[in-house]
Amino acid sequence: MKNRFLANILLTFIWVALTGSFAFANVVFGFFLSYFLLFVITRGSGKARYFRLVPKVVSFFFFFLYELVKANIQVAWEVGTPSFHMTPGIVGVPLDITSDGEITMLANLITLTPGTLSLDVSEDKKVLYVYSMYITDRDEFIEGIKNGFEKRIIELYS
Repeated sequence: MKNRFLANILLTFIWVALTGSFAFANVVFGFFLSYFLLFVITRGSGKARYFRLVPKVVSFFFFFLYELVKANIQVAWEVGTPSFHMTPGIVGVPLDITSDGEITMLANLITLTPGTLSLDVSEDKKVLYVYSMYITDRDEFIEGIKNGFEKRIIELYS
């Protein structure tokens, strides 16, 4: 997988050099063009993990971007209005992920999202404690994390 990624990056740089444009859209187009070329060239070789992982990473990036924008708007609205709509609290989120890397990634993504903060992980690594500015329904909050970030992290690591 590492070799395919490096080949993809190298082909992207070759595309950018040939076109002479370092515009963001051109770099993205070059990346997807080289991804497609590598997919066609290596089809049937049995080592297709890279080609399953890249779409998941791109999907994950856009999901996180959506969540980030949504949380920023919610917090900005709270700051900009004279009344408070916050219902803060701390919730223990049971974890299905098990590795330190997965738990760290989940905790960091939660902390990067405005209005939420990862506080601690239980000793047995089964519960992540999260503070949020907006907890109207505890179960809905837990499901939001489990069906959002945690589900996508499991997909990336599997």
